[in-house]
Amino acid sequence: MAWVLLIIAGLVEVGWSIGMKYTEGFTRLWPSVFTGAGIVVSMVLLSQAAKTLPIGTAYGVWVGIGAAGAAVVGMVVLGEPATAARIFFVCLLLVAVVGLKATSGH
Repeated sequence: MAWVLLIIAGLVEVGWSIGMKYTEGFTRLWPSVFTGAGIVVSMVLLSQAAKTLPIGTAYGVWVGIGAAGAAVVGMVVLGEPATAARIFFVCLLLVAVVGLKATSGH
């Protein structure tokens, strides 16, 4: 169950990190509210997962999902550059996430 919570936490992190773009420096009310709520939900889920998973693994996977997801959403939805190098490094992030999962012992 901890892995499910961790994956959901990582996906919520993607949402709030993309949401920050729409807050305009936290000057827009509703995007700021949704982004803040996403931050809280993501952290709570991460903390629940970290009760049973090693913190280095849990945090690394959470950050990896969030970083890779935000980069992909940025390229696909927000029109950020989708260069070969960016795609390669996103793939490296995903390999690291899988590696952390595979070596966690859980």
